[in-house]
Amino acid sequence: MSNPLWMWLSLALVVVLTLVIWSIRRHRSPILQVEAKCGIDELMPSLSGLSLSTSVEGNTVDVLENGHFYDVLIERIGAAQKSVHFETFLWKPGALGTRLANAFIERAKAGVTVRILLDAQGSKKVEKEQLAFMREAGCKVKFFHKHSLYTIGVLNDRDHRKLCVLDGKEAFVGGHCITDEWLGNAEDHTHWSDVSVWLHGPIVHSIQAAFSENWIGETGEVFIGDDYFPVLHKVGDIPIHAAFLKPENSAPAVKLLHHTVLCLAKKKLWIQNPYFIPKWEAIDAMTAAVKRGVDVRVLMPATSGSDAPMVQHAGHYHFERLLEGGVRLFEYPHTLLHQKVMTVDGCWSAVGSTNFDDRSFDTNDEITLGILDQGIAGKFDAIFEKYVQRANEVKLEQWKKRGWMHKVKDNAAYLLNDVL
Repeated sequence: MSNPLWMWLSLALVVVLTLVIWSIRRHRSPILQVEAKCGIDELMPSLSGLSLSTSVEGNTVDVLENGHFYDVLIERIGAAQKSVHFETFLWKPGALGTRLANAFIERAKAGVTVRILLDAQGSKKVEKEQLAFMREAGCKVKFFHKHSLYTIGVLNDRDHRKLCVLDGKEAFVGGHCITDEWLGNAEDHTHWSDVSVWLHGPIVHSIQAAFSENWIGETGEVFIGDDYFPVLHKVGDIPIHAAFLKPENSAPAVKLLHHTVLCLAKKKLWIQNPYFIPKWEAIDAMTAAVKRGVDVRVLMPATSGSDAPMVQHAGHYHFERLLEGGVRLFEYPHTLLHQKVMTVDGCWSAVGSTNFDDRSFDTNDEITLGILDQGIAGKFDAIFEKYVQRANEVKLEQWKKRGWMHKVKDNAAYLLNDVL
């Protein structure tokens, strides 16, 4: 067979395989024409049902910011008596990784079952010696979607969740990863901002289910019993639901949730997100919200504060249309704001691992909590207000005058928005 013919056949095979993988992974995006006469405070059953979960009452929520989160997390790991389940995307060598590894090792040596699930791409730099020490102590450490022929069809699918469940009775969910940049209090460019929540109550079962989903997928191991799913009684009065499932051919739960609530806001919609690259349907929903009198604001890092300036440039692609629609945009230049938080009408909040971009909405494994509580929404809004004081508001006329090189970067980066 001649070389040119062989090359064309090989190319055709690659195209066919790509189409097969695409057709398996594709799903229909939601059409955002949702109308509701009642407020979002009455729609928890609808939001939880649409996001393939159930709203559960009787919970407490503590909001933890920046480096203080790790002090609480590591203290509570040290108090675990039966099980520690930990899942994260990014783990790099450093003081924080050592502190956390030592906490896992100490619990495993004390006879506590410790399961650790790390994304194979995000945590590829974790120290081999550290892994060995954890495994020797009895920790079960696994990697999500390791690079191999077996996973070739899902190599782009990453585990972006950040969660921890202790004794099946308390849980942590948010945006914090395991690198030293998350320590401190967002005081400079090398110390980042983030938000996670500490949960008690029946919602912990849902967080445990999210961990179980990927743990079983990687190991086949099923865990049951009171060490993992104890009876959980009401300990507070906050309703919460967890969105994390990715049904075949339908939009993932996190996408349905984030996009649906854009249509439900009646007074106020405030978004904090590090990687804000909305698609047309979300932009139209936000500008429609402005037209019906909603105060729509988005707080994100500037390119000077971001760990991924190219992502910020991709987000710039739609700034003009958003600004023309009345959406207020704020860029924080001082450090990375990594929190993934959204509040609606001062009573409902979303918090978790999900970025406002197609990688999170369509590809990654994510988790977002929907929380109905004015006090928690108020705390998230206070965080928004704290950082927006030092942010720069983007104004339409000034934005239109940005330099041609800036525009070239924006357009070039947006071409890659699906994989950023």
